[in-house]
Amino acid sequence: MATYIVLGNFTDQGLRSVRETTKRAEAFREMARVLGVVIKGIYWTMGRYDVVVVLEAPDDATATTLNISLGALGNVRTQTLPAFSADEMAHVIAKMV
Repeated sequence: MATYIVLGNFTDQGLRSVRETTKRAEAFREMARVLGVVIKGIYWTMGRYDVVVVLEAPDDATATTLNISLGALGNVRTQTLPAFSADEMAHVIAKMV
């Protein structure tokens, strides 16, 4: 499974109902489970982003499906970063020409 870091910002709608954010996170975990995505962690943060999620998905298409399903709810906008472990990065570097 591939690892992804998802950076999220609350929309105006998401801020108006911020008291429900932990309940929404549980619903997100269930949405992910149905798609075969493993949520490694959900963190509420200070600074440029309001939420950071670390997840593992079978492929880019599945990660994208999860993110657009989340975005369609209207509470958060996301930016997703594929992430590589040290071992994975070593394999990438080994292929350099």
